[in-house]
Amino acid sequence: MATLHGLNQSDDDLKRMFAELGFITASDNLLPLLRQASKAAMVSDLTVVIDGETGTGKQVLARSIHRLDRKRGSFPFVTAHCSTINESLAESELFGHHRGAFTGALANRPGLFQAAEGGTLFLDDVNDLPLNVQPKLLDVIQRGMLRPVGSDREFPVNVRILAACNQPLGPLVSQNRFRKDLYHRLNVIRLRLPPLRERPDDLESLLLTFALRYRHIYEPIVAVEPELLRFLQSQSFEGNVRELENAVLRMLFGKSTGTSLMLGDWVAQASEAQLGKKSDPLSEAGNKLWEAISQDGLSYARAFQQVERQVIETALRTGGSTRRDVAKRLQTSERTLYHKIRVHHLGERCA
Repeated sequence: MATLHGLNQSDDDLKRMFAELGFITASDNLLPLLRQASKAAMVSDLTVVIDGETGTGKQVLARSIHRLDRKRGSFPFVTAHCSTINESLAESELFGHHRGAFTGALANRPGLFQAAEGGTLFLDDVNDLPLNVQPKLLDVIQRGMLRPVGSDREFPVNVRILAACNQPLGPLVSQNRFRKDLYHRLNVIRLRLPPLRERPDDLESLLLTFALRYRHIYEPIVAVEPELLRFLQSQSFEGNVRELENAVLRMLFGKSTGTSLMLGDWVAQASEAQLGKKSDPLSEAGNKLWEAISQDGLSYARAFQQVERQVIETALRTGGSTRRDVAKRLQTSERTLYHKIRVHHLGERCA
């Protein structure tokens, strides 16, 4: 367990503490979140909701809070994957069951609450928790008493609840897809974990951390090429940190020389990842355009002028025997096409 704790640490000490726990960030924008998480660990009986897109590291942050919790950190951290819990067996999964409670219940079986006794139960993707089990979950959290399925007795349970959602719970409450009373009971402390595209300063440290994690695949990586960082800062990363980690794994697997991660390594792994998928020429063109902007120092406007000139020139050469044909293929007017030809000084390319 990390030795540093509390709210009076320096920024670097705070980042270092969470890095030791597995949550990697170099971004000053995340310092308020880290301080809130550190404070949440100190008040170990309050529930916490971590809000963020899929793959942002919500479970890693939750585990960090658990390990910093002096009261519960030495007890189990148990994860309930709410999105995969079978609706008919959800109560049994969470609260356990007694023998004979239903067909197939051949013995008493403890649930995830009992497995987390004294520690933390992490409800991952709690927004997907079946509606029929939400009232009982609320009752267990409020009273600290649990009744396994098929039992006529209640048992005390001592568990802290940390929950994560990949979409905000408030709108789900308005749509009657999540119980309002459970929402208010869970939403005591709310932490928002931003997506990777809002954390560009984290890219280099994450790349190097993942490369170190998979050092059994390839020799140690000691640097990241600046061109790769500039390119990655333009990416949307719908899969967030998880997507980046998988990409690093592919980069290392395909790498044959050098101790730096380079733009070419990224391009190679991206091509591998896209095998069997329909290509997106506009996306590829956009990536190439950004490479030109970042590497050649072109302005955004100048780069688009050159792209437009190239498109018009190619269309004039291959798009038809007359300008009317070319304009039709471009889905524009002949007047607009004439104007573009004059602007780009393309001259007489077709009759």
